[in-house]
Amino acid sequence: MEVIIVPDPAAGGELIADAMADLLRRKPDALLGVATGSTPLPVYEALAAKVRTRDADASRARICQLDEYVGLPYGHPESYRSVVLREVVEPLGLAEEAFMGPDGAAEDVAAACRAYDRALAEAGGVDLQLLGIGTDGHIGFNEPCSSLASRTRIKTLTEQTRRDNARFFDDLDEVPHHVITQGIGTILDARHLVLLATGEAKADAVAQAVEGPLCALVPASALQLHPHATVVVDEAAASRLKLADYFRATYAAKPAWQGL
Repeated sequence: MEVIIVPDPAAGGELIADAMADLLRRKPDALLGVATGSTPLPVYEALAAKVRTRDADASRARICQLDEYVGLPYGHPESYRSVVLREVVEPLGLAEEAFMGPDGAAEDVAAACRAYDRALAEAGGVDLQLLGIGTDGHIGFNEPCSSLASRTRIKTLTEQTRRDNARFFDDLDEVPHHVITQGIGTILDARHLVLLATGEAKADAVAQAVEGPLCALVPASALQLHPHATVVVDEAAASRLKLADYFRATYAAKPAWQGL
């Protein structure tokens, strides 16, 4: 696992957007896995800016969704499908056909979960999966004590996660209790995992995921198992890392040819 400490969220967004642009140069039809929430917005803004200035070509890119609420009607503005289309697909100038995600409105949710896991594999797998981290250490919607081998499935949200997400709704009662999420095992299938965390509220979760033991109580610790995982954190989110100075020194000495 590589840990990169950046000055602020904008720097983190630029760094990850550069990595995505490099990937698209090598593989123009790369499948990019995206996360929702406020943390990854600087990434999407920076990548869209590169597309506008022709520093990146996303015309053949494919976008896939990490998770989705269960029960929100199709087209609901806070469904993650709507959010990804609005914040990623449209700014990159892509058609909706370039996007794939699970069906949170399906009558048979379990079948929809299996179908999405299968669709990701049939698409050739995710080339780069962007992740956030919850204050309790969750990734995707794999809440604490999720199986580290889990596949795409339905999960019940903790009240903490519902409260964290209530800012996107008119009130807490509107936040769904259930979601479809890529499982930890599904996430680990991606060729490159990039976790972005910003702000002091994420500092404890980052420290536990990076320096703590591998355990289901901290789902993000599963990144320790991945052969190509990158954790990008701003100074605030890095504030509880015991090895912060080592991570800074390692990144400063990193050869330019190695890339992200």
